[in-house]
Amino acid sequence: MMSGSMQPARLPATLPGFEGLARAWNNTHNLCMTKILPGEYYVTTHDEVITTVLGSCISACIRDPMTGTGGMNHFMLPGDTTKSLEKWGGVDASATRYGVAAMEKLINDILKQGARKSRLEVKLFGGGHVLDMKLNAVGQRNIQFARDFAATEGLTITSEDLGDVFPRKVNYFPKTGKVMVRRLRALQKRVIADTENQYANTLTKKSEPGDIELFG
Repeated sequence: MMSGSMQPARLPATLPGFEGLARAWNNTHNLCMTKILPGEYYVTTHDEVITTVLGSCISACIRDPMTGTGGMNHFMLPGDTTKSLEKWGGVDASATRYGVAAMEKLINDILKQGARKSRLEVKLFGGGHVLDMKLNAVGQRNIQFARDFAATEGLTITSEDLGDVFPRKVNYFPKTGKVMVRRLRALQKRVIADTENQYANTLTKKSEPGDIELFG
């Protein structure tokens, strides 16, 4: 649960631009938890946990280990990678539902807090084959984009849990770099697939039991 008697009088302040995201106290971790949805991202300088649920979507968890500043994004499609915002651009590059902008904006907001690009560590999650949609292996395209982006930008991928046929719940702790991943079950897969299908359609016109893996 994300509320209860242990909730502090005030949650840690967000950086400018992130005030509208869903945030509440999580008693399990005794930290503020921020939930991000497809097309959203979040950056913090505090000891917090960022959570999301992924099907074919990708989340990049990025931080500077020296400053402890980091964040997570959640994107549905790579976007047009034949051009770029400079390198990656494309017609829809300004929208964070696309990987191009989701990666650029996440990294830029982390750098604004004093991080250095040369120190950034990247962890990638998602890209499961869960959608029954005519988007030509969208999960695999997302995986390839994320890896190519990191390579092009000279970023170090320190761990990843990508692909396969299941959705994932991801909890990321930017201050320490720990990631907790739960691979979700068949019923949850159907719900997540339906949600992503609905979200994908908008692009062409938005504690349960399970095994937990830790990525330190």
